[in-house]
Amino acid sequence: MAKELKTNAMRYLDKSKISYEIQVYECEEFIDGITVAEKLGQPQEETFKTLVAQGKTGAYYCFLLPVALELDLKKAARSVGEKSVELLHVKDINKVTGYVRGGCTPIGMKKQFMTVVHSTAESMEQFYISGGRIGTQIRLSPKALVESIRGHFDDIVLG
Repeated sequence: MAKELKTNAMRYLDKSKISYEIQVYECEEFIDGITVAEKLGQPQEETFKTLVAQGKTGAYYCFLLPVALELDLKKAARSVGEKSVELLHVKDINKVTGYVRGGCTPIGMKKQFMTVVHSTAESMEQFYISGGRIGTQIRLSPKALVESIRGHFDDIVLG
């Protein structure tokens, strides 16, 4: 069996001594997070997507939220101390993060951006995030992730 290639995210977690599990699925190109959760039999509320936004100041931010929910741009801006934030255009994701759409994760990016994880994850033992490439998910502790990247939990979804 071929050795699993480590992503930047996995190397970061190894270096930070954060335990994680890898989940892989067959996929040639981007599919939405709800489909990923269904393919892997993961609860949607425990499967988080990573969205990257740019604030009015020009700074970039990562927002992690359950795949079935939508980011509230006003709450997100307030959470990072910006007047407003706009989601990054798909064509700019790789240039800014080093990851492709569908493989973007808040760890192991070209630069560590301020990261906000939706508050529902704070009470979870484990959750799923992208593993740093399409077809790979990582299961880990939300608290360990937030501590290691100096992020924080906040309510950032619509509703």
